[in-house]
Amino acid sequence: MSMQLSNEISLDTPTGKVYGTVEIPAGEGPFPVILIISGSGPTDRDGNSASLPGKNNSLKMLAAGLSTRGYASVRYDKRGIAESAAARPPEEQMNFNILVEDAAAFLRKLKSDARFDQFAIIGHSEGSLIGILAAQKVALDAYISLEGAGHTGQDTILAQLRSQLPGTLLEQVKHILEQLAAGQQVSPLPEGIGQVPALAGLFRPSIQPYLISWFQYDPADEFARLTAPCLVVQGENDLQVSITDAERLAAAKPGTQLVVIKDMNHVLKTAPLNRAANIAEYSDPELPLAPDLLDEITTFLNQSLKVRITA
Repeated sequence: MSMQLSNEISLDTPTGKVYGTVEIPAGEGPFPVILIISGSGPTDRDGNSASLPGKNNSLKMLAAGLSTRGYASVRYDKRGIAESAAARPPEEQMNFNILVEDAAAFLRKLKSDARFDQFAIIGHSEGSLIGILAAQKVALDAYISLEGAGHTGQDTILAQLRSQLPGTLLEQVKHILEQLAAGQQVSPLPEGIGQVPALAGLFRPSIQPYLISWFQYDPADEFARLTAPCLVVQGENDLQVSITDAERLAAAKPGTQLVVIKDMNHVLKTAPLNRAANIAEYSDPELPLAPDLLDEITTFLNQSLKVRITA
């Protein structure tokens, strides 16, 4: 039996190359291939964020695990991130739909590659919505949302900030989110928001076009449009995306399978609910993926793609 192979792949875009990694299983192809789409912010193809110390390597581990079970995969650094940093458009020109088009372009590239014969997406966190929209553009054989939000971007941000902000600031945040959701930029920012660096950064004028383009989508509404078999996977101890999100997403499309992984956090590791201990695992590459995660994913893929486990 041949050894598993890992090699590079790239996508030409109007602003530069987007780089990724192909994992090829042992054995003879063609193979089913999974496009793995990472989450928001400066999160790279391996699931690591430049805004956090250390690495968790969650998506790298996921790709490796899929490979041992007979599935090829492609994961990539989105435009402006890590090795694809040079492809970043000016921030004020960046929008959510660019990320969707890149994901769809990767799918088209994989469909023209003789090494692959069936096609699926695993979208993690924000990558879930990117993948849902890409799957509307390019036909898939299966779709998996992994820790994906089930509510709009503005509702997700508000939910994350609600417990952290005093009433006056929270009301200002609500007003900004309402304006952005209506397609209106907010400048200047309210004085209170401007005095809190984290909030001033979150709503800076140059990022507002991106937020506006993201807020126009309701993940559940978009998920309902998919025609391929779908699986929603949610960690029981995810501090960023709730089980309510997963339930709303799954309920939008009859027949969708919903799996809740015991004690799993947002980066796919077993973690306590204690916030400090949970977040610490975002920076520990030695921790394995949560038990049952690969089993649940590959069971679904084997059923949906009619593939026999090969290893």
